[in-house]
Order: sequence, then C-alpha cells, then structure tokens
Amino acid sequence: MSPLKVTTRDAETGPVLEIVGELDYANAGELRDLLATITLQPGQRFVVDLSRMEFCDSSGITALIAAHSLAQEAQADIVLAGVPANTLRILRIVGLDQIFTLYPDRDSAVRSLDERR
Repeated sequence: MSPLKVTTRDAETGPVLEIVGELDYANAGELRDLLATITLQPGQRFVVDLSRMEFCDSSGITALIAAHSLAQEAQADIVLAGVPANTLRILRIVGLDQIFTLYPDRDSAVRSLDERR
C-alpha cells in the first residue's frame, strides 16, 4: 500500500494538483480537505495529474467529483491528466469520461489552454 501524497503548484493556466499513491477510502478525505484550500478564478484550468496514482476506489472517484464541483462553482475548467488505465476504465464505466476532459499528460493539459489564448 502506497501512502497518498498530493502536491500543488501554480502554472500560468491555473493550479496543477499531482496525486501520487493510493486514493482510497482511508485518505480521500485528505484530498477533499486540500480542495477547500484551492482558489480558482473564472477561466482558469485546474489540472489534476493522476499519472503517478496507483489505485483509486469509489471514495477517490467521489473526491475527483468534488474537485469537478469546485471548478464549476468557480467557473473554471478542470481536466484530468495521465489517468492510469485501471482508473480510466472505471471513469468510462460510470460515464465520468464524458464529464472530465482527459489528457495523456500534465504538459499537454497545460499547453492546450495556452494554445487557445
């Protein structure tokens, strides 16, 4: 079992949150607590980088939905980057691949917004 590690940094397009380890029942609350500290501005892009996430259960998916709600309330965009295959399968089964915009990696998620400006 890998402990959860969440880091944030600012990009020109908005905050980038990287999730490392396991996002599950035991620690999804940590992510929800961290989300409460993130300030988003209208038009920003909130990138959630999952490329180093090893496992995600339903509590983790619920935390990702909370991140989506945060972005919507702020009139910001949210995208998932580097979604692992096992998590992508779950997102597709429950239809969340239609709610979240998905990018293969963090750099392309940040760059695509820069290109639109």
